[in-house]
Amino acid sequence: DRLIEFFNTHDRAVYRDDAGNVRAPGDDSVLLTSHLDTVPGAIPVRIEDDTLWGRGSVDAKGALAALAVTAVRSGASFVGVVDEERRSRGARYLVDDRKAPAAVINGEPSGWDGVTLGYRGLLAGTYVTTSESGHTSRPSNNAIQDALDWWTRVESAVATDEWHPAFERVTPKPVAVDGGTTADGLSVEATMAVEFRIPPDRTASGVKELADGALETGTVNWQDAVDPVFESPRTPVARAFRAAIRAADGEPRMLRKTGTSDMNVYATAWDCPIVSYGPGDSALDHAPDERLPLSAYDRAVGALETAMERLV
Repeated sequence: DRLIEFFNTHDRAVYRDDAGNVRAPGDDSVLLTSHLDTVPGAIPVRIEDDTLWGRGSVDAKGALAALAVTAVRSGASFVGVVDEERRSRGARYLVDDRKAPAAVINGEPSGWDGVTLGYRGLLAGTYVTTSESGHTSRPSNNAIQDALDWWTRVESAVATDEWHPAFERVTPKPVAVDGGTTADGLSVEATMAVEFRIPPDRTASGVKELADGALETGTVNWQDAVDPVFESPRTPVARAFRAAIRAADGEPRMLRKTGTSDMNVYATAWDCPIVSYGPGDSALDHAPDERLPLSAYDRAVGALETAMERLV
């Protein structure tokens, strides 16, 4: 509601779409977009020593505010999307609901002097298996052992030499495990929720094939898949940011991140140059001491405005 009020105050047409995204159409030379949601966590909101403390100050209210201000000043299109922290529901609705812009700036913390060119992809699913109940002295596997054995085979199937940087490796991660004898006492069940972060030289479908190929019992119910993205540093958007950061006496840093963001969704659906940019130290994403220096926010707004002069 505050975001809508902000655009209304500056005489910009704005509305909320069926997904809950806040959309302010404008010049489609550049689409400025960031996410509205944050992860849970109660951090008292306060300003101390020119620093804003609070959940979402870094991820990604700082970027959201900087892009909204830039949209008003430049006339560029703007969208605040929902559900980035879960399954990118807002971004997925957006790419299905409108044509591609000429370029995208996705709001995520990179530091005022950093520009993010790449994110790993994501594959998420839940392994489910069942076995007959029996005395624990029996040598045959129960469902819980089958789940653990499947995961061991999966880790081996996606393994990469440790000398590869994290960005270039598949990271398999169990995120929840449950199991035990059923209420009727006749069987043993096991479930394991898993996620894979996927480097640019692989695809979500390729990793899925490896994980399914490791099955001997049970099945995997796949819930989410998004491919990795790695943009060239020579696109017009990346060049505009490098020039803008240097104009403010900074040294541009081209970044690649081991997580996943809405940038993956946009890059997969739209054939246009894209970067992620915003104030804040991404090491403080989701952290109990999340905070954003207001001076960094001001410098990011300045860099955005300078970059937009080259793009709009």
